[in-house]
Amino acid sequence: MVQRVGATPAIAAADAAAAAAAAATTTGTQAAHTSTRTPSQRQKENRLPRQTDGRREWRRRAHTTMDCCNMRCGLIAGAVFGAVVAILGGVLIPVGNSIIKGTVEKEAVIEPGTTAYDNFVAAGAGVYRQFWFFDVQNAQEVVQNGTTPVVVEKGPYTYKTRYFPKDNITFNTNDTVSFLLPVGAIFEPSMSVGPEEDKVTSLNLAVAAVYSLVPKVLHAVLENLIKTSNSSLFQHRTVKELLWGYDDPMLKAKLGLFYPYNGTYEGVFNVYTGKEDMSKVGIIDRWRGERSLRFWDDPYCDMINGTDASSFAPFVDKSTPLYFFSADICRSVSAGFEESKDLKGIEVYRYTLQENTLASPTINPDNRCFCRDPTTTKNCSLAGVLDISSCQNGRPIFISLPHFLYGSPSLQDGVKGLNPIRDQHYTFLDVEPTTGFTLRFAKRIQVNMMYGPSNVITVLKKVKDYTIFPLVWMNETAALDDATADRIKEELVSRIQMLEIVWKTLLASGVAIFGVCSISYCMTRRSQSKLV
Repeated sequence: MVQRVGATPAIAAADAAAAAAAAATTTGTQAAHTSTRTPSQRQKENRLPRQTDGRREWRRRAHTTMDCCNMRCGLIAGAVFGAVVAILGGVLIPVGNSIIKGTVEKEAVIEPGTTAYDNFVAAGAGVYRQFWFFDVQNAQEVVQNGTTPVVVEKGPYTYKTRYFPKDNITFNTNDTVSFLLPVGAIFEPSMSVGPEEDKVTSLNLAVAAVYSLVPKVLHAVLENLIKTSNSSLFQHRTVKELLWGYDDPMLKAKLGLFYPYNGTYEGVFNVYTGKEDMSKVGIIDRWRGERSLRFWDDPYCDMINGTDASSFAPFVDKSTPLYFFSADICRSVSAGFEESKDLKGIEVYRYTLQENTLASPTINPDNRCFCRDPTTTKNCSLAGVLDISSCQNGRPIFISLPHFLYGSPSLQDGVKGLNPIRDQHYTFLDVEPTTGFTLRFAKRIQVNMMYGPSNVITVLKKVKDYTIFPLVWMNETAALDDATADRIKEELVSRIQMLEIVWKTLLASGVAIFGVCSISYCMTRRSQSKLV
């Protein structure tokens, strides 16, 4: 009770009495009301708490049902979202591949402004030719006693080649481009075992050449030339002389294994640009103005197939051989897929020369037209060598793989000191499969000449049989540098890898979300069924 401010004690007492009277009246009224309720009214009032408990239970169940409904809807939405993400990841695969394919095909066309054109016109990056000579250890015994020659490999002597850009580039109306390929060689002392002035005892090129070209009835003339020029079956020459030329005393002419070379050209080549048909990009249309060769007198062997091996059509199929034409051996060859390799972080397909490329016609009938002389090839049964005299102006040159790899045993029996090792002597190409560019290669060939017995020529009287003699083997090799590798990885490999990561992430996360939400939805429905 609040006492009024300023009131007298009498008034305060009166107020207190009035408040007490009012409280008594209220209590009496409530008591009277209670005493006047009927039994039915009191029973009804006793049921009210139970009805209130029922409403609470009903409301609880209603809330529970609503919560479950909201959860199921959320899980359904999550499952749909997961499915959409997974589908997006799946769709990204063909869409991304299509984008990459379109970009690569655009850049693979040989025309100004493309990556293929930039590579096409540029000088060869770091192309080297390494030479190993076969140094004869018993030249005198071979001539005097007919002893089997013994050789020791000497090398490498290394030269930088293909450092000139293509010359006389001309685009033609039939979607081809023609060009000349200038050639030259610069000695690299740091990559060689010795100077160019190192001397090697090797077969006398003039004697071997004339022996093969002159019929037996004129052997007396050859004998006279050999004696008057003080020549013999073997000669002692420098590396530089044997490779690039020397003045021969017997023929009074300049001879050399690769003479002439510096200042000359290979070609003219005419290749498809791929503008209208991407599958033809880089394929040789004409060589020296001709669509076929004129060396082998056979339509099959005279075919010019494939590219020059520097590049192939993009999106390489490892199940399909790669075909290329090699002017060094005057024929087209094929290479088959061997394995995938990693080259400075870039996946490449390694293709190797087929073993049956130089097989005898008895093993590979397609090589029948490459057999030129049944006598020297033992009735065309000799494997591992190719007589290319028809494309060397008649010079009796035989091409093989180093140390007569894959050759007939008689080739190795005729010369002691040979040791063919596949990993060191086989030819391979490392091709980036998306672009078709050759990023590393090793072209390994051996140059041989032949000599045989004669009853007239003194230096050949002790020779027992025809011998295909190894002069030198060459490894022409190149690989992309670090800067080029980084550019390829940045512009191609990283983008492909990023696309792969994105679609795999989307696909995996979408499937995971869909699976989790679907399982949770099923569990929620089962729990609600138990409550009902």
